[in-house]
Amino acid sequence: MTSNMNNTKLKAVILDEESFNPGDLDLSRLIALLDNWQRYPATKPEQREQRLAGKQIAIANKVVFDAPLLKKLPELKVILLTATGMDNVDREYCQAHGITTYNVTDYCTTSVSQHVFALILALKTQLLPYQKMTHNGDWSRSGQFSSLAHPISELADKTLGLIGYGSLAKGVETLAKAFGMKILIAQRTGDSKASDGRLLLHDLLPQVDVLSIHCPLTPETKNLISSREFELMKRNAIIINTARGAIIDKLALATALKNQEIAGAGLDVLDQEPPPLNHPLLNENIPNLILTPHIAWAALEARQRVIDKVTENLRHWLKEVA
Repeated sequence: MTSNMNNTKLKAVILDEESFNPGDLDLSRLIALLDNWQRYPATKPEQREQRLAGKQIAIANKVVFDAPLLKKLPELKVILLTATGMDNVDREYCQAHGITTYNVTDYCTTSVSQHVFALILALKTQLLPYQKMTHNGDWSRSGQFSSLAHPISELADKTLGLIGYGSLAKGVETLAKAFGMKILIAQRTGDSKASDGRLLLHDLLPQVDVLSIHCPLTPETKNLISSREFELMKRNAIIINTARGAIIDKLALATALKNQEIAGAGLDVLDQEPPPLNHPLLNENIPNLILTPHIAWAALEARQRVIDKVTENLRHWLKEVA
C-alpha cells in the first residue's frame, strides 16, 4: 500500500494502556514516531466509537474491533495489537476495507514457561499446604522437626504431556528437560490419526504426570478437557492451563478436584475474565487449585518486548504508507 499520507497529520490512540502498562514501561520510542497521540488507561465498549473517531492509528490489547464499529470509522487505517491473539478484531472486514492489522508474537515465551513451572513446582512440592501449616501453627505444635503430611514428588523421570506445540510449549519443554522429565505431545485437535511422533489425546492422558495446555481456543478445543478426559488421567496427575480458560470444562474440573480424580490444577486463565465472584472455580472448597489472574505473560521484560514490537510494527506501516 502506498500513499502520500503526512505523518505529522496522522492521529493515533492507545485505548487500554493500563492493561499492559501500569507505568513501568518505556514508550518513548513509540510516542516519538508521531506528533498526535491520545492515551486512555481503559476503554469501555460504549466509548470506542468516540475515542476512535478521526483516528488513523489504533493501539489496543483487548478492545473489540467488530464490523459494526469499524463501519463507523472510515478514517481508521491500521490496528496494532499488544497481544498475539487477534480474535477481538474482525480481520475479514479489515482486509476487505484496507485496514492493516498487526499483532505481536514470540514475546513472552520465557515469562510463560517460568510461570508454568512456578505452578508445577508449587503443586508438586505441596507449597501452599505446607505454607498454611506453618502459618496456622501446626508445625509448631507437631512433635517432629519436619512434616510428611502432604506427599511431595520429584519431577525427574516424570512425564509431561503438551497440548499444542508452538513456541510457548517448546519453552516449557526446554525447562522440563532440564528437570529430567519425559515429553509427550498430543496430536493436533481434529486429526483422527497420530503422526509425527504425537499421540492421540486419549492415548496420551493416561501416561502423563503433568498436562500443560498451550493450544488456541477454537470451536474444536472448547471444553477439550472435560469429565471423560479427567477419568483417563492418573489420580496423582496435575493439569496446568496458561492458554485459554474455556479449553477446560470448569464444572468438570471442579468435580475432578473435589473427587480427587486428579491431584491438582494450576490455572492462569478462566473462561470469563475478570471472573464473576460466583465463578465455580473461585469456590474455597475446591482443593489443590492454584489460580492466578492471567499473569503468565506479564513479566516486565515481556511487556517491554511487546511495546518494542508494536513500535517496529508501526514504523514498518509508516514506511509502507509514506
